[in-house]
Parts: sequence; structure tokens; C-alpha cells
Amino acid sequence: MLETFLIVVGLLCCFIGIIGSILPVLPGPPISWLGLLLLYLIPSLTIDYRFLGVTLGIALLIFAMDYVIPIVGTKYFGGSRAGAIGSTVGLILGLFFPPLGFIIGPFLGAFFGEIIFNVNSNSKHAFKSAVGSFIGFLAGTFMKTLVSIVYLGLFVYKLIAYWEVIY
Repeated sequence: MLETFLIVVGLLCCFIGIIGSILPVLPGPPISWLGLLLLYLIPSLTIDYRFLGVTLGIALLIFAMDYVIPIVGTKYFGGSRAGAIGSTVGLILGLFFPPLGFIIGPFLGAFFGEIIFNVNSNSKHAFKSAVGSFIGFLAGTFMKTLVSIVYLGLFVYKLIAYWEVIY
């Protein structure tokens, strides 16, 4: 009974982690990692500390990089902090306008952030900054989603490998 509960909640965490990789309010890879941890909390399994440690390290690294990559993209294309903040605000507002809002929102947010809050910015500069922020957002989202999908795959692989031990 406990085994089934941990497996179901672990799988749920893996799927929520994938969704959280796209939505800005949920930390996708750490939630997916929590699913892996729940699998190893099944009493009949021996905890693989190395596996859990490496996967946690990757989840935390990707989580931290998610905040850095859009800023680096914006800076690389000549943008300011206002563009990076605008990109985040645009992403959050874009969630209310599915299906394309979360894709267009970061771009528009970076553009308007540069135009409104950066005195030295013109529309050409703001557009270039918005492109950088958007590329950074896409790169971060891609990395988070990829890691979360891999963690789901690892969960299923480990579950199949340990099925005889669990049940």
C-alpha cells in the first residue's frame, strides 16, 4: 500500500515537474527530482545516495541557471536589467493568454521593459534586447524541460528495474 502511494505521488511529481519547467511559478527539475526521491523511499529499496546526489545537483544547477540565462541573453544582446525583469513579468502575464501568451509574453515584456525603464533605449535597441531575453528564456525552458523529462524516464526505468523487489 505504501509502495503504491509513493510510486503514484512520485510519478505525479515527475509530471508536475515537466509542467513546472514551462510555467514560471513551479521549479520543474527540483519537483521532478522529488519524484525520484519518493521512489527510493520505498522501504524495500536500498537508497542509492550517489544517484540521488548527482540528480539533485543537476536539478539545483539547472534551477539556478534558469535565473541567469535570460539575464545573460539580454546582456549579450545589449539589454539591461529592466529587459530581463520585463521578460519575467511578460512571461507571467502571458500565462493568462494561452496558447501563445507564454511564448510572446517574455519577448514583449523585455521590449517594453527596455522602452519604459531604460532611458538610453530606443526601439531598435529594445528589440535587440528583447530578442536576447527571449532566446535566453527559450534556452532555459528547454534545459528545464529536458532535465524533467529525463528524470521521468529515470523514474520509469528504475521502477521497472526494481519491480520484483518492490512487489
